[in-house]
Amino acid sequence: MSESLRGLAQRAGEALLREGRMLVTAESCTGGGIAAAVTDIPGSSGWLDRGFVVYSNDSKVELLGVDPALLRTEGAVSEAVVRAMTEGALRQSRADIAVAVSGIAGPGGGSPEKPVGTVCLAWQRRGAAPVAQTMLFHGDRDEVRAATVRQALEGVLQLLRA
Repeated sequence: MSESLRGLAQRAGEALLREGRMLVTAESCTGGGIAAAVTDIPGSSGWLDRGFVVYSNDSKVELLGVDPALLRTEGAVSEAVVRAMTEGALRQSRADIAVAVSGIAGPGGGSPEKPVGTVCLAWQRRGAAPVAQTMLFHGDRDEVRAATVRQALEGVLQLLRA
């Protein structure tokens, strides 16, 4: 893990600890990369409750309760789906803060509407509405996934500052 990502994970952990909050992750395109970055930080058991790797649509439905109709109409890479993922992750955990990601890391799988590098992210505090955004990251698969992990952690910090 890069030093900048390690520092970002450290800052997110310190912010969660200060607020007495626990984090849950719901990850598709990163395959657990957010949880891995977090657990590289000593003491992360004090602020990470659990992580869900929900790569397939079936796993999003079964583990997080994402509505199959939403997946059919919006597609897995959509703000509506990542919002549903944060809601499901909070329902299925003891965490106070959720982050969810779904995207097209490449090298294939893109379309004109959703090219490779398109990633949807969402963050949510328990009891509040989720906030989502769509990003277009450039680079190869590893670079898209690393940028997604970085953006996910930056969003956690922003949510805690709000």
